[in-house]
Amino acid sequence: MKKTVLIIFLISIMVFFSGCGGGTTGTGADSGDSGPIKIGLLQSTSGPFEFLGRNISQGFELGLEYATGGTNKVAGRSIEIIREDSQGKPEVAIEKATKLLSEDKVDILIGTSSSATTLAILPLIEEYKTPMIVVPAKADSITGQQWNKYVFRTMTNTSQDAAAGALSISRPNAKVAIYAMDYAYGREGAETFKREVEKRGHKVVFEEYVSATVTDHTAHIQKVFDSGAEYIYILWAGTNTPWPQMNDMKLFEKVKQVMAFPGVQGLKVLGDQAVGLEGFLTYFHLVSDNEVNRWFVEKYNEKFNGEDPDMYIEPGFSTAIAAVEAIKKANGVTDADTLVKTMEGMSFETPKGTMTFRPEDHQALQTMWTARLIKKEGFDYPVPEVIRELSPEETAPPVQNR
Repeated sequence: MKKTVLIIFLISIMVFFSGCGGGTTGTGADSGDSGPIKIGLLQSTSGPFEFLGRNISQGFELGLEYATGGTNKVAGRSIEIIREDSQGKPEVAIEKATKLLSEDKVDILIGTSSSATTLAILPLIEEYKTPMIVVPAKADSITGQQWNKYVFRTMTNTSQDAAAGALSISRPNAKVAIYAMDYAYGREGAETFKREVEKRGHKVVFEEYVSATVTDHTAHIQKVFDSGAEYIYILWAGTNTPWPQMNDMKLFEKVKQVMAFPGVQGLKVLGDQAVGLEGFLTYFHLVSDNEVNRWFVEKYNEKFNGEDPDMYIEPGFSTAIAAVEAIKKANGVTDADTLVKTMEGMSFETPKGTMTFRPEDHQALQTMWTARLIKKEGFDYPVPEVIRELSPEETAPPVQNR
């Protein structure tokens, strides 16, 4: 009788533990799950940030190809991308993010195209305890005041851009104007830029905040002319860019740009009259000499009829590398806490060189450059020539999530 009871007891214990398996969280290799890794790609594929969403998506897909060696698998598991369009609207982003997190149960979320939509969904990321890699939204508060432990970012934030911009001003005690979009990205970017330029002895003498829906910038640009500024820092993303009208009004003959140089398409808009302008780069395909960038540029040329990758293709590419590297280092485990611990302090190789997720706030520290635009044979647009490489430490932003 005792022997029978002991056998029943042992069988019960075995059934209990086989049912509990790898626990109630995580779908990774430690639980025996060989199903696909689900990645939600929440970007604007329509609306004012459509080109950003399209660029990030192209870069992300190419980055997956590079990071997985063309297999679309990592740690023996296939990767499934589930795409949703945020339309650049916070309310739509909330709806689509909820669907990705609750119905699709994605393991990692990638997005979004604007700071406003990203900030809107951060509470959901914390509620569903799902790692999110932010790209290309730049507002400081994403990895600052509104941050939670599941949030990482590969894109530079506004503080990193501001530091690089301030370092590109060559004249001492300069008078500077700010021209920015009137929402989180522009407002926060302006505040961080003021902090960085004032640290270096310059003075912001004028600020203009303009709605993203404005198509005629004439009156706003005239205010810059009247301000007495010697330099102008422009914070704009998406459509309705002010540069063509600034060029037409010959603003840059009077006021130098403290400029985040745009990508190839933006440089074509600036045209030859921009030759000689100085500013800074977050990425340009000719400035990085490393194996990852060579593969990236060559493969992009091959896939897109000889076109060169624009500046927002690279962040998507680098984000895919970060996601794959994290899963690889976690041996295929996609439990949220495991991925967070794996990614904190993680370094990974990108077309820009080495990026590192800072443990304190998960902002990626990365190389940037100061540069000037030159006329170069064989190019139908002004090409950035590097003045100085800025180390990740030089542009590291303050930790703002405490």
